[in-house]
Parts: sequence; structure tokens; C-alpha cells
Amino acid sequence: MKSMKLSCCGIVVAWGCLITSAVADETKPFVRVGSKAFTESVILAEALKHLAQSAGARAEHLAELGGTQVCWKALLAGEIDAYVEYTGTIQQEILDGEPVRNEETMRKVLGLSQVRMSRPLGFNNTYALGLTEESAARLGVRTLSELAAHPELPILKLRFSDEFLERDDGWNGLAAKYGMKVNDVRGIDHALAYRGLKSGSHHLTDVYTTDAEIQFYNLHVLEDDLGYFPVYQAVVLYREDLETKAPRVVEAFRRLEGQIDNVKMSELNARARLDHVDEPRVAAEFLNERLNLAIPLPSESFGGGLAKVTRRVMSTTGQHLLLVLVSLSAAIVFAIPLGVLAYLKPKLGQAILGTVGIIQTLPSMAVLVFTIPLLGLGAAPAIFALFLYSLLPIVRNTYQGLHDIPPNLRESAIVLGLSRRARLRLVELPLASTSILAGIKTAAVINVGTATIGALVGAGGYGQPILTGIRLGDFSLVLQGAIPAALLAVLVQAGFGLAEHGLIPAGLRMKAAD
Repeated sequence: MKSMKLSCCGIVVAWGCLITSAVADETKPFVRVGSKAFTESVILAEALKHLAQSAGARAEHLAELGGTQVCWKALLAGEIDAYVEYTGTIQQEILDGEPVRNEETMRKVLGLSQVRMSRPLGFNNTYALGLTEESAARLGVRTLSELAAHPELPILKLRFSDEFLERDDGWNGLAAKYGMKVNDVRGIDHALAYRGLKSGSHHLTDVYTTDAEIQFYNLHVLEDDLGYFPVYQAVVLYREDLETKAPRVVEAFRRLEGQIDNVKMSELNARARLDHVDEPRVAAEFLNERLNLAIPLPSESFGGGLAKVTRRVMSTTGQHLLLVLVSLSAAIVFAIPLGVLAYLKPKLGQAILGTVGIIQTLPSMAVLVFTIPLLGLGAAPAIFALFLYSLLPIVRNTYQGLHDIPPNLRESAIVLGLSRRARLRLVELPLASTSILAGIKTAAVINVGTATIGALVGAGGYGQPILTGIRLGDFSLVLQGAIPAALLAVLVQAGFGLAEHGLIPAGLRMKAAD
């Protein structure tokens, strides 16, 4: 009896400790750090996360959030508290049009948006154009001016990251500055561009001057002899309210100021991209060495064993299914009535069909960027984008299925004395059910593939391992997203095949097959 009482007391004490610990954790400030979709940004964000935790905060890293505008809008919306940006990008992309002459002016202008900027971290990761040493020797070019004057320039293949193509300080401004005229300029993922140079599929690409691949692939970086590219000093941007919410975290972030030079940043990038060491470990090793911290080192390998891969696939599958099912369900509820309305009101129907057709052409990245201030990061903006892309096949197939019903069947329903609503419910919608279900199936398959964009706004899903695998050149990670996505698309097709047998009368199925 006594031992039972002791056991009960022990359980009570244990539960008390757990509750106390949980309450204590809840009192700690919660800090969200963001990063762009390239390795250096991820490493630096992991460093900020470690520093926040060392300062007594709970911290989360929302990794690979697309480009500059995604991170900036997320910071303004309060979806993240901090991320690492570059002064040249701030000047050209974020404060475009503002009279910014130096860092102090930049700080004042950012302050108008309740954003603070740290001192430079110590390295200048500017843009440049790179090509293989063999190509540079063959063409005899060492500077951008020599490239601009080269007779072969118009026929060279130039492949740039999408952001570099669109930025004010990117390709268009560079071409105007140097008077470059090129016929073949296209976009490419930054991580794939280096391998393309090596394989010879293109001749030049944009590089970040701290990229480890420059040395690994033996590239020549063309000198910007006219001084087109601005200075890109790395700095920490953080929300003003972080100084009140977590002042110790801000102090910890500032410990990074002046601590990373170009050589060190290249080494850290090489550890992640070439040695395939996890970014959290790369960041922890650097902080322990440079700032004398004692951060526990995470596992070293990206791949992991079967158990780790299984956990990753199960987690991303759950996230992917959430994106697909919620967006598809909302689209069904909204799009079928729209298709019916388009059928009942022909003049209005043309406007409805035209509108959903235009929505289908909107770039997914643009939709995500515009919805972040309203919906924040995570699943919500991804679900909204997928909802929009599901409308066209369902609306069009609903309209077409109703429109194509033979006139004699409609007349028969009128002769029977059925009201307009009864004809629609009892005759026309059942006859159009094959077409409607086909539209839903098309939307579902499209959603399975398109849902990978969710990774760009922190929604996870199969896009997360795919993006990370491309960025790190880790084919096994790409497969961990691509194979399950393909299998899910096959399962969706099979599932709708079974649904047709249960939902559509045999006579209509045979008619559709004919």
C-alpha cells in the first residue's frame, strides 16, 4: 500500500514538472526566422535561429520561402520576425524609388515600415556573371566590357535565375549599362545553372560571389569594370517590435555583425552544398567556433536512414493532402454553382468562363506574393492559389455538360411539367454528372502537381524535399518528393475511377464511353 502511494506521488510530481515546464516554455518569447530559397540564406537563418534559442527564446525557421518579395512581405505582415537580406537588394528591390544614399539613410527609411536593420555581417555577396575558365579563355574575355564587345555575344546562350531576370539591378539594367545584345536569354533555377555551365548547355549565368560552386566548377567571374552592381552587404532585417518582445534575441542577432567575411561564407556554403552537411549543423559549428557558444550539433547527413526518410515522406504526405483536399473541396462547392449559373445565364456565362480562364494563367508565384499580406505564410496562401487553379476545369466541365444535353431530353422534362429548378436537379445535373466528375478529376490531378508550390510559402508538402534537393544537388531528396507526388496522382486517378462506378448510373457511364 505504501509503495502504491509513493508511486502515485511520483506520478503526480512528474506531471507537475511537465506542466511547469510547459508553462515556462509558453512564457518564453517565440521568434520566427525566414530564409530565401538558396543555401546561404538558409545557413544564415539557421544561425539566427540558434542565436535566438541561446538567448532563451523559442525559435522556428521557415525555410526556402521563395525570393525577396515573399520574405519582405512576410516580415511586414508579422509572419516572420527576422531574416537576412542584402543592402543592394534593399536599395534596388525593397526601397526602389526611395532616395537612399547610404546605410544610415536606409535604416531611417526602413524604420518607417517598423523594420530595423543590423550592421553588416562582414561579407559582400554581390551579383556577377560567370562562365567556365575554358569558355573565358576561348572567348578571350575577363571583364563585362570585353564580353559586351565580343562578336560572338549575340549567339551565346545566357541562363539567369528568374529573380535576376526581373530585378531592377539584374539583367535588363546590366545589358543597358554595357550595351549587350543577346538573342537567347532564358530563366533557370539558380542551383541548376552551374551544372548547365559544366555540361555546356549554356555559356553564362548569374552567380553570387560567395557561392562555393565558383571554385568547385572552376568558373571565371567577369569583372564588373563599369561598376554596375551595387554593394550587397549581408544584414539582418527584423521587426521593430522584436526589440520589446525579445530584446535579448536582438542582442544575440547583433553578435553576428562583422563576424563573417567572404572567405568564411564561401566555406560555410561549401560545407552544405558540396560536403552535404545539414545547414543547422553548419551554422551551429560556426557559432560555436566564432562566438564560443555551446550549441548541440544536429545530425550531419541530409539523407538519413530508412526511418528518417519514412518520417519525412509521411510528414510531407500529410501536408500535401491537406493542401489538395481543402482547396479541391472549396473549389467544388464554389465552381459547380458557377458552372450552373454560366449555363442558365448565357451572357453572364461568357464573362464567368473568361474570368476563370484568366485566373488560370496567373503565375503561381505572383498569387502567393499578393496573398501573403492577407493570409500570411503557411497553408492558407497555398490553398487559396490551388483553389483558384481548380476553378477552370470544374466550371467549364459543369457548363459544358449541361450545355451538351440533347434538346429532346430537355423537352421531355418540360412536357412532364417539371419546374425549372426540378428539371435542373432531377434531369440536367444527373445527365451532366459524367462531365462534372471529369472536371473535378482534372482539377484534383492538377492540384497534386501544383501543390508543390506550397513549399515556397512554408506550407510544406512534396515541394519541400524537391526544392531542397534541387538546391543541394541531392537527387535522393528530389525523389522523396517526386515519387510520392506521382504515386498520389495515380491514386487520385484510380479513386475517381471507382467513384464513377458508385456515383454515376451505368447507362450514363456506357453513354460516356461511347
